[in-house]
Amino acid sequence: MPALWIAHVTVTDEEAYSKYAALATEAIAQHGGKFIARGGRFVQLEGQARPRNVVARFPSVEAAEECYNSVTYQRALSHALGASERELMIVETSE
Repeated sequence: MPALWIAHVTVTDEEAYSKYAALATEAIAQHGGKFIARGGRFVQLEGQARPRNVVARFPSVEAAEECYNSVTYQRALSHALGASERELMIVETSE
């Protein structure tokens, strides 16, 4: 079943985060992920709002996890960890 990679992000260092974004984009594409939402307009109804929200669709939960654990994504993540506050989850879809 397909899966969604959902990130809610507050960027605290734009320069470092841009390095993350470039590498993460590469890693996501390498694992069959496609962005369906990337920093667009949103309405926060509950919980903590984050100004940047990203959703990518993957062929499966396993593909999304493989992406996260990949060398390329972990290299990207090294730029994001000190440059953002974030939550990231993978959710299997029903379609």
